[in-house]
Amino acid sequence: MKEDFEEPEEKELTKALARLASIDSRRLLQFIIRVLPELDRLDFETLGMLEKRMLQMFYVTVWMDVIDFAHPETAYRHLHTLTSSPVLRDEMLALMQYRYAHIDILDQPLDFDFACPIDLHCTYSRDQLLVALDFMKPSTVREGVKWLPEKKLDVLFVTLNKSDKDYSPTTMYQDYSINKTLFHWQSQSTTSDCSKTGQRYIHHRAEGSRILLCVRDAKKDAWGGTASYSVLGFVDYVQHTSSNPMNITWRLAAEIPAKYIRQTNKLIVS
Repeated sequence: MKEDFEEPEEKELTKALARLASIDSRRLLQFIIRVLPELDRLDFETLGMLEKRMLQMFYVTVWMDVIDFAHPETAYRHLHTLTSSPVLRDEMLALMQYRYAHIDILDQPLDFDFACPIDLHCTYSRDQLLVALDFMKPSTVREGVKWLPEKKLDVLFVTLNKSDKDYSPTTMYQDYSINKTLFHWQSQSTTSDCSKTGQRYIHHRAEGSRILLCVRDAKKDAWGGTASYSVLGFVDYVQHTSSNPMNITWRLAAEIPAKYIRQTNKLIVS
């Protein structure tokens, strides 16, 4: 009976290895490498806010759920289950160490006004990004934008190459980089330039809000899983044309790295 109980959870943990394989943030990898060997001794009370957010990112990747720090019994049980599977835990640890040793980007912390583990030019799943920003219901986000009023932050989740199979005519947006520092983005079809949302985009600097641009090439990765997003950083409004939808030009605070520019720029001829 014990084997019958443990087998489904162990299968799910094995699937989590594929989801962990896309992590390329030095900060997040260092944290996971540090805590994996001591999960059975981990005390949430001793963690700072940055560490709690990184633990949420790891937890949502492995168990597709969030930790309720006020009632952490389920989270502790899951972490202890992983500890009781030393072969699988060691495989995760080896994977994280391999990913850390083969990072090929110059990542750096983004300047949020709170302790946030999201790093510039790193790759994250939508759920990892949202829990890092303290949004604890990531599965409810279906649109390509998320406004977080308590953080005064708009997060743009951009899929560059959309297929008719996955997107309706009203969501086939035109998103691409114009050059290394300018990005053309099309809002949702219902957003007008005189709406509350449209005005927030236009006047975000004056209103003290920020906009975070995250892009991915396609909905699915090369292995058929859900693709993660590369964080291109904060952007500022430059101009827009039309309405319903708005076609907005954003200026990036940091240049798009060479490894991403061909992926994001539809104007480059192959």
